[in-house]
Parts: sequence; C-alpha cells; structure tokens
Amino acid sequence: MQIALNEARCSGCRTCQVICSLHNFNENNPKKAAVKIIGHFPAPGRYEINICNQCGLCAAVCPAEAIQEAGGVYRIDKEKCTGCGACVESCPSEAMVQHPAEKAPIKCVACGQCVELCQRGAIYDADAREVQ
Repeated sequence: MQIALNEARCSGCRTCQVICSLHNFNENNPKKAAVKIIGHFPAPGRYEINICNQCGLCAAVCPAEAIQEAGGVYRIDKEKCTGCGACVESCPSEAMVQHPAEKAPIKCVACGQCVELCQRGAIYDADAREVQ
C-alpha cells in the first residue's frame, strides 16, 4: 500500500490519529500516532497531514541498523533500537515521533488503518485508486 494525501479534503477530525494509536499500541492516545494533523489557522486556513513517505533516510542514519525496508516500507526493530533519536532528527518530513513511554520512535508502517477510516479521502491508498 502506498499512502497518499489530499490535504484539501482534510477536515481535521483526527480519526486517523486515534485509529493509528489504537491499532499499533492498543491505546486511545493520538500522541502515539504515526500520523499528525496540524492546523494552520487563521491563515492560510487549512490542515496539514504529516505522515512518513518511506524515503528511507531514517534507515541510512540509524547507527544500530534497527530500521530495515521490506516491501517498500521501513520498519523499526524495537529489539535493536537504542532509542538514540538519530532517525527522528534526520527525518526530512518530521514524520517520526519519540514518545517518552516508548523506547523506539514511532513511524508509519503503512498498515492502512487511517486509509480505511478516513471518511473524506484525505488519506488514501494511491495503489487502489486515482487522485481525485
């Protein structure tokens, strides 16, 4: 699955953040979500969706080699991760998060839960349909 964005369709409901934390951590804790919704108000009056684009820079800078690619998705091996934060600091899209309750940073693994529940199509599977 290739996650794509249409920020113009985002209403800021943050359902994507809730389902992400529920699916990956069994917690209703949007601060543990791998997707972030950032409101830019009053100007320009829009929401920004921040999610990993799977560029791989995190894997390139990881000193523990804890981030590996499989099927176009970069995943963190929590056993190998030292929690140094080099990947978080180097992420060009600022899509990785370090939560104090977790040793390893949090990043999108393209599970598709946000895609499934985004009512407005702001987050969608680019492989499944064309951009609207």
